[in-house]
Amino acid sequence: MKKYTLLLIAVLISISSFSQEDNTESKWVPRDPKKFESVHTGTFNGQKITYKAVVGETFLKNSKGEVTGALWSTSYIREGVDSSKRPVLFIFNGGPGSASIWLHVGFFGPKVVKTDSEAKNDDGAAPYRFVENTQALLDLTDLVFIDPIGTGFSQIEGVGKTSDFWGLNEDAESIAQFMRTWVTQHGRWQAPKFMAGESFGTTRAAKVTEVLEEGGQTMALNGIILISQALDYAGSSSWADNLTSFFTYLPSQAVTAWYHGKAGKGKTIEAFAQEAREFAYGAYLTSLFLGEKQTQAQKEAIAEKLAYFTGLDKAYILRSDNQILMHRFKKELLREEGKAIGTLDGRYLATETDKAAEGPVLGDPASYMTGAAYTAVFNDYLMRDLKVTMDRPYFTSAEGMGGSWNWKPVPDGAYWEPTYVSTARSLSEAMHRNTRMKVMVANGYYDLITPFFDAEYTFARHNFPQERIEMTYYEAGHMMYNRQKDFDALAKDVRKFLEGLLK
Repeated sequence: MKKYTLLLIAVLISISSFSQEDNTESKWVPRDPKKFESVHTGTFNGQKITYKAVVGETFLKNSKGEVTGALWSTSYIREGVDSSKRPVLFIFNGGPGSASIWLHVGFFGPKVVKTDSEAKNDDGAAPYRFVENTQALLDLTDLVFIDPIGTGFSQIEGVGKTSDFWGLNEDAESIAQFMRTWVTQHGRWQAPKFMAGESFGTTRAAKVTEVLEEGGQTMALNGIILISQALDYAGSSSWADNLTSFFTYLPSQAVTAWYHGKAGKGKTIEAFAQEAREFAYGAYLTSLFLGEKQTQAQKEAIAEKLAYFTGLDKAYILRSDNQILMHRFKKELLREEGKAIGTLDGRYLATETDKAAEGPVLGDPASYMTGAAYTAVFNDYLMRDLKVTMDRPYFTSAEGMGGSWNWKPVPDGAYWEPTYVSTARSLSEAMHRNTRMKVMVANGYYDLITPFFDAEYTFARHNFPQERIEMTYYEAGHMMYNRQKDFDALAKDVRKFLEGLLK
């Protein structure tokens, strides 16, 4: 009897849940999008500029014209100029599931947070340094920071479901719809248009570029800035049996070992990186694909070279079959000192609570040694400077998105066999259709999640037009702008890139 009672309860709950979901549309009351506006002045690139900040939501709609989501963005728009041909730069972070906070108050925004440039000290507790960004691009272009659905204040509305947005294709469609809507509302169809993305944001940027060429509203971009690119995940997924990753990660392991004094003594970082590239393309690539066809002597010779480049013990490397997974490298490099190195930036160190573990146990010090500062200053900035008053929190990352994300590059119902995510071909083909578009790729030497050598490997393939690809390098990690010297260098490189496109 108890079993049947529980079954009846379950059925009633299911019916109730179905009814609630089915009635979502009728419960949503049409309203005007929320918007918070404020006017500011600042000096950027030596020019005193008055600009309007607009934090607000844009309703996204399905093919029937029904509202499915409210996407929030922050726009900085210069006042007192003819806006019809005023350039605009659309900016987003990655994840998937990250809000635009990192590029917003880390690099591109009119104010930026400052953490320890040399990656030695934790950000601690409030108050944090938040300063004017005199290198911001507002003298050159307007800025639009995008928070995808589920991040920031952006959320499902009307008849929408998370599955409408949480997927490779779905995400790109929603961002493209927002960009077209923003351009239409602000009269910028004749204006130069740029995108900047970081990490998965570069995966997104490639796909959005493709989507913008479709749907009966073709929008061509002038240029794209890819920070810590991740276009082809075969080269940025350090997993067992993924031979490509052992090849692409080796130079990053080498320069990180160099930074910590474990390898390459007496050499410059550029010289040691080049030496690692040559070994990776040469003897190491051959060894990876020969596998057990090698003699023991051949394996030992490769292990000797890997020990030279990575600073790890030769016997450990041999036990690892000459294939060093990144999570092991991060723990093994400084194991004797009881420390693990960062993922987003190999300069950061964590004092480990479990010194015998296979990999880091506390998480990524490059993240938790900076994350509190970013979160605190941005929330305070929203309230005090941008005059935003909301009854719900700003989520720097989406709740529950990870396990619900649809990575399939094909429509539902289409046949597909699982493979590594890649939008590289999408960007290459878009560049061949739009022969004016150029791409800047910014790489951090100590980025241990999207390695610089993978960027080189990716853009050397897929038939990319080499003359329109610009590679830049910085002595920091994934968020290279956290190091002041590289913040300055990146700002200079981005400005030069955009100015070249606006000539």
